[in-house]
Amino acid sequence: MRRPILILTAVLLAACSTTAFALRKISGDSLATQLAALMEWRAGATVSDEAIRVFGGPDSCFVSKPIPDRVWRGMQGKTYQENPHISRNDLRHVRVLHWDYDNRIHVGEMVCNQLIADRLVRIFRKLYAARYPIQRMVLPDVYDADDERQMRDNNTSCFCYRPISGTSRLSKHARGLAVDINSLYNPYIKVRKDGSRFIQPANAAAYCNRKRNFRYKITSGDLCYRLFKAEGFVWGGDWQSLKDYQHFELME
Repeated sequence: MRRPILILTAVLLAACSTTAFALRKISGDSLATQLAALMEWRAGATVSDEAIRVFGGPDSCFVSKPIPDRVWRGMQGKTYQENPHISRNDLRHVRVLHWDYDNRIHVGEMVCNQLIADRLVRIFRKLYAARYPIQRMVLPDVYDADDERQMRDNNTSCFCYRPISGTSRLSKHARGLAVDINSLYNPYIKVRKDGSRFIQPANAAAYCNRKRNFRYKITSGDLCYRLFKAEGFVWGGDWQSLKDYQHFELME
């Protein structure tokens, strides 16, 4: 009876070895995919702590650089329009990591004015360390620079050459000096003269009641608020004539 037992044991060990190899291969493929996302900086991709460690650690993922050609090409006719106020040299490409509400790590990016690039790197590095939830951070060009579309998707962004909503005046987003965070859950609200409300995004009515608790909500005094204030930004949630809870802009 001993020989059949030995043969069975050998078969089982071989099967376990094959399974372990297959699992390592699956894990390796997944890690390779994540590393490629970091190397190519694919905003929106989900990555693991292991991939970040192999890539060089979290600090290597929080940087500000001149705008790469790939990004610049994608901005043309969308977030960037030929204008006399701001040029490519005035802008920077900021790369960060961020946690979402479900404890997943994502690759994020935004274009901003060079005047605030280093400040944003510091802010988002601290938000990441604290696991402050930001759902999505891709360039508005993904949405063809349609602000309503990106806000409905709860996107976080900065530069977009456009006027202030409902006016012909340039927004601070047009200069890359304003950031919108978790835009669906922190809407823009203005009460018209007839008493009706103008809300952006239009599907954010449920999040206008700031007494309610819900995910991705920015409040006066929370970490996001404190970090932006410390770096010289004002919060649209503090404004009196209207409320723009997603909006932080550089105080000038």
